[in-house]
Amino acid sequence: MLEREKVLRDPVHDHIYIQHQVILDLINTKEFQRLRRIKQLGTTSSTFHGAEHSRFSHSVGVYEITRRICDLFERNYPSKEPSDGLWDDSERLVALCAALLHDVGHGAYSHTFEHIFSTNHEEMTQKIITDQSTEINAVLREVSPAFPEKVASVINKTYSNPQVVQMISSKLDADRMDYLLRDSYFTGTHYGTFDLTRILRVMRPYEGGIVFDKTGMHAVEDYIISRFQMYQQIYFHPVSRSMEVILSHLLKRAKDLYLKNELEDGFAKNYLEPFFNEEFTLGDYLRLDDGVLNTCFESWRYSKDRILRDFAIRFLDRHPLKSMLYDSKTASISLDNLKELVSNCGYNADYYTGTNNSFDLPYKYDKANIKLLEKNGDLVELSNVSALVGALTNKSLGDERFFFPKEMLEEESQSEIFKCYYDEFLKHIKNDRII
Repeated sequence: MLEREKVLRDPVHDHIYIQHQVILDLINTKEFQRLRRIKQLGTTSSTFHGAEHSRFSHSVGVYEITRRICDLFERNYPSKEPSDGLWDDSERLVALCAALLHDVGHGAYSHTFEHIFSTNHEEMTQKIITDQSTEINAVLREVSPAFPEKVASVINKTYSNPQVVQMISSKLDADRMDYLLRDSYFTGTHYGTFDLTRILRVMRPYEGGIVFDKTGMHAVEDYIISRFQMYQQIYFHPVSRSMEVILSHLLKRAKDLYLKNELEDGFAKNYLEPFFNEEFTLGDYLRLDDGVLNTCFESWRYSKDRILRDFAIRFLDRHPLKSMLYDSKTASISLDNLKELVSNCGYNADYYTGTNNSFDLPYKYDKANIKLLEKNGDLVELSNVSALVGALTNKSLGDERFFFPKEMLEEESQSEIFKCYYDEFLKHIKNDRII
């Protein structure tokens, strides 16, 4: 324990209290500091300009919620004897370290980068924790030689104590609670707000993990609805998804050029070559952050390759593609025709068109369900007693979109080739479905 706790000011939680030397040392490692340079919401800041917050701020937020849970459990439900299903506070340090480090393996523009280069942030998180070359691993080994593996096992959900695992990874965990509140705050919206204090007050440990007093059911319902709204209104926003498509196709073009030995030498090639070859090391991975990728894109703004240059400009200067909703009927009838029309107008349809489907289950009925504790000690599953949650259970909600160049919709000031296909293009789309 620190002789005197450190305090970080935070716009979401007001204060974040650092009470253990190991937590302070982990925060000060180069691998954790790298998270300051990775946006929490990737391309979402192209739509909601305030969403510039980082994986760093989210990670310390998850730590803080986990610390509060441990405090409440120790105060109200301390273990009296082994196997009584209550909270053993000797688990506190592994829970706090896992909470702090749960996202340390996220890469630059993480989810889009993962798709193109076949990386996995959860696997990278565990590697950063367990690899003896990292500063994080060295700090954790100061606790005990086996401590890094214990922390990693919480991340991969194999740790022996389900209470610790569920604090950080479950349907209602510290990770989700922080990112909903934090993302709502920084996007300037209110969709993700819910009563965090009430939820923490009704949480309690039991032998199988964590349950919630039934008296707090409405606070849990509010959380479920908040998560649903954030996905539909923020995370699935079509303009943010358009910028993801541009980013994905930009990286794909660079990789395709490299594999044909046509990518120009320079900063970008130096940093990304290990990923193009799919032979990257942990050190290669940790060199990348959003700023490094943005510098690569800035260099490609002047590329000799027309497609790479155009997509770099579209991404950096925020020129999103347009999109239209489609479903199984629309896809079978018109998408191929739309791609052909885009191609006829001089665009390479492999890069200038794309599809994106974004669906979410607000609440899935499975063995990881949220359980409520009744006064008589019985456990009931949330969707069985909440009509509100029951109405959302197992409902996959979202949409599918087809992306194409905005120029396809601009009738004025277009070349003759565009004018030839303008009316035909519009036949295949419905204007009320375009964003």
